[in-house]
Amino acid sequence: MSSDKTRSVYASPTDYPESPLSQALKQPVLLGLFLPIHHGGWSSSHLPRTTDWSFDYNAKLTQKAEELGFDLVFGYSTWQPKNGQGPTRTEAGLDAFIATASLAGMTSRILLISTIHVLYGPWHPIHLAKFGATLDHISKGRWGINVVTGHRAYEHELFGWSQIEHDRRYEMADEFVTVLKRLWSETENFSYQSQKSSWQFKDAYISPRPLYGRPVLVNATGSDAGIEFAGRHSDIVFITSPAGGDIDSALSSLPAHTERVKKSAIANGRQVRTLLNPLIVLRETEKEAEEYAQAIIDHADYESIAGRSRISSDAHAWRGHQKGNLRHSVGSAIGGNVQLIGSPEQITEQLLQLHKAGVDGFQIAFYDFEPDLDLFGKSVLPLLKQAGLRF
Repeated sequence: MSSDKTRSVYASPTDYPESPLSQALKQPVLLGLFLPIHHGGWSSSHLPRTTDWSFDYNAKLTQKAEELGFDLVFGYSTWQPKNGQGPTRTEAGLDAFIATASLAGMTSRILLISTIHVLYGPWHPIHLAKFGATLDHISKGRWGINVVTGHRAYEHELFGWSQIEHDRRYEMADEFVTVLKRLWSETENFSYQSQKSSWQFKDAYISPRPLYGRPVLVNATGSDAGIEFAGRHSDIVFITSPAGGDIDSALSSLPAHTERVKKSAIANGRQVRTLLNPLIVLRETEKEAEEYAQAIIDHADYESIAGRSRISSDAHAWRGHQKGNLRHSVGSAIGGNVQLIGSPEQITEQLLQLHKAGVDGFQIAFYDFEPDLDLFGKSVLPLLKQAGLRF
């Protein structure tokens, strides 16, 4: 890295051609793995599988993903009461911040993204700035934050609050992240009194500063306020299909949605990449894949699906996903915000069509992660390279 690189409040890892993020973005399409660090992974079904929330299992998945050439892994974060979503969902789970960051010493190339609810706790920006700078050096610039504001009422109540209004949360997160970026950039002591929250600090100084301007910043959103936030701050925006989880609905709604997200960044003189979370049901033939999907549905955990439908949430991203559909809704047995089902050739074609609809990358989940990831690597990755989506 050039030590004399000019740093600013708005410095991004993409300003450094040698940064791990810049290297990953050379790929035509980003490829990530959405780690199942919570019990049940992404699917509400009792069909037997190896998927496990334990750190050892997820570390093995991450190392396999890196071996296959994946660009990043994600850790999901939630705060649940006992049986919050039923027995196959979140009964046990690792903290996304600690678990994902702990993978730094076991990997060498793959980006590690920790989901952090920046308004809970409450976090103090000096804590996260220092932790983030430390992890940036440990990982050599491979660590990042998926900034989450929290959309479930009971999570706010867990920390002693009433639910914060949707757009207000993004105002608070905007201030928090703006200050984080300054803390990672300032070369002198810096003092600040929050205008949105109760925190303040005097003569803060973070050293060493991050290697490439700041850690990678991600956020997941579908709302106007969230998209505006992404345009100002994020390198990668985690999106859903606005119209629903089946491939046809996704392809019809994503072009306008992804364009809107990218225009928000352009308006701020920036660029963002969009990342979609498909759950892939893959077998060697279409018939076998459909049978696999049906088996997942036939063993649906209705208690967990019902638990999710009772959650009080003001999230905008899932509004187009109808409840009650065990295949394609937000409360489905299969899971994911888009379900891709088929042979290697069909999965490749679906990913290609989603890319043409404006999706820059895929944060993939599976029902049975270890064997399904192995099959994906053997049967789909070569086809993605043939299609020009990977090299």
